[in-house]
Amino acid sequence: MITNPASKYRAFVPVQLHDRRWPGRTLEKPPIWMSTDLRDGNQSLIDPMSVDTKLRFFEMLVEIGFKEIEVAFPAASDTDFNFVRRLIEEDRIPEDVTIEVLTQAREDLIARTVESVVGARRAIVHLYNPTAPQFRRIVYNTDVAGVKAIAEQGTRWVKHYTSQHPETEWVYQYSPEVFSGTELAVAKEVCDAVSAIWQPTPEHRMIFNLPATVEMSTPNVYADQVEWMDRNLARRDSIVISVHPHNDRGTAVAAAELALMASADRVEGCLFGNGERTGNVDIVTLALNLYSQGVHPGLDFSRIEAIRRTVEECNQLPVHPRHPYAGELVFTAFSGSHQDAIKKGFAQRVEGEIWEVPYLPIDPADLNRGYEAVVRVNSQSGKGGVSFLLQQQYGLELPRRLQIEFSRVVKAFTDREGREATSADIFALFEQAYLQDNGAYSFEDADVTTHSHGDKGATEVQIQFMEQGKARTVNGIGNGTIDAAVKALGGNISIIDYHEHALGTGSEVEAVCYIEMQIDDGSAIFGVGVHRNIISAAIKAIFNGLGRHRAAARSEEEMEAIAS
Repeated sequence: MITNPASKYRAFVPVQLHDRRWPGRTLEKPPIWMSTDLRDGNQSLIDPMSVDTKLRFFEMLVEIGFKEIEVAFPAASDTDFNFVRRLIEEDRIPEDVTIEVLTQAREDLIARTVESVVGARRAIVHLYNPTAPQFRRIVYNTDVAGVKAIAEQGTRWVKHYTSQHPETEWVYQYSPEVFSGTELAVAKEVCDAVSAIWQPTPEHRMIFNLPATVEMSTPNVYADQVEWMDRNLARRDSIVISVHPHNDRGTAVAAAELALMASADRVEGCLFGNGERTGNVDIVTLALNLYSQGVHPGLDFSRIEAIRRTVEECNQLPVHPRHPYAGELVFTAFSGSHQDAIKKGFAQRVEGEIWEVPYLPIDPADLNRGYEAVVRVNSQSGKGGVSFLLQQQYGLELPRRLQIEFSRVVKAFTDREGREATSADIFALFEQAYLQDNGAYSFEDADVTTHSHGDKGATEVQIQFMEQGKARTVNGIGNGTIDAAVKALGGNISIIDYHEHALGTGSEVEAVCYIEMQIDDGSAIFGVGVHRNIISAAIKAIFNGLGRHRAAARSEEEMEAIAS
């Protein structure tokens, strides 16, 4: 990199539009969408798609809801020409879908292009030629009058060849290529000359596509350029203004959004932003940005993962895991603080109200994505992520202090293994720590009787269990099941906290109890019990805590023995 880039690179010149209107506007409706995956996207591939692959892609675009699809550069190859013919001859184009074909401003190419779409109900013929100063000087060795003449002659040829097939409804689209680098007065002069030849009307409009063939400025400048053209083009009521932003500066989506605010009517782009060099505008992101603001884009991405897989297979290019909305990890939080906020958002969520879950701009379920991908646990995660996965996958709603305690177990696992802990890993760790018989106690059964002593009710509990392999039966009376069970077991247990809930729904549902207790004035310890009977679940939780307490004491004794 040179020390003074200004000596080599020219800064863009802002548009002098002091009363610009677009900054105060919001997007309240979707644009006309035009997919150029099968042309612009296809031309960017190392191995272009076959006819069968393009057909598969086309059918997916139709299913998503695109009404305009640029299908080919028919004069560029037999594959492209044959694909267009197959669409028409096999009647694969729905009545409400219009195909588009691209051509340069040469008579032989225009004739071949029109030939490819003969028989279509409706077709857009898209002609382009560069108009920017560097192309006039370097590529064509001509002036403004020269590039204007190319556009005018190309338009006459399109008009001539399409007029020979009146059975097709023809729509004409013209692009001043590299509009982003063309003087606005020149772009207007060329476009006005083209529309003067084509003679569009409000009933039969033509399309002016204003491409950022190379993204050369910040998005606000592109919006200014579009608004200037909107104000100054002749026959504006007969013109559809289309934009085709490329992504050389990484801001194609922003450029398209601002261009729509600046009165563009139509957007050309590709799913996931595929296109030459750094790609072009990403229609998935653009459409779902609208959706996140309460505007239905008119495109259906509810099967986003299936769409992503199809695009990856057809293009032989991966979609980045952090791609907005569609990436494998885009709805995934590993950070503990993020996970905690997401968990609390879901806990407070009321179905039917406005979506407000931290870190999730839209509900993953709207894209048919499961919540299991929202939170994933690694060494960066905290209690929120661990408890979220246990709740979502296994229905376990851990009390807060148990969340903190168990998250340490999971963190030790991720540090030791050096990898992510899956929901199955986490549940296995929970089972091992809180639900498995540790050999000290094994709860068998309990009989509970409630009776009155004067004005106060009392509960009597008889518990059968195994202790160190020996069968035992104990009895206790208390002011409730838990108190009676504690008294039956000797009374050296203090209950600190108690939570219970059902696991699932239905007549065969199990209950889970979480009991935080103190034994022999030691530190607090948790016990967890699961059983079809809520009373048995509570007593199992007490035994689980007793067993964990005894196991911890045994470990301390062993460590002291080793130390001595």
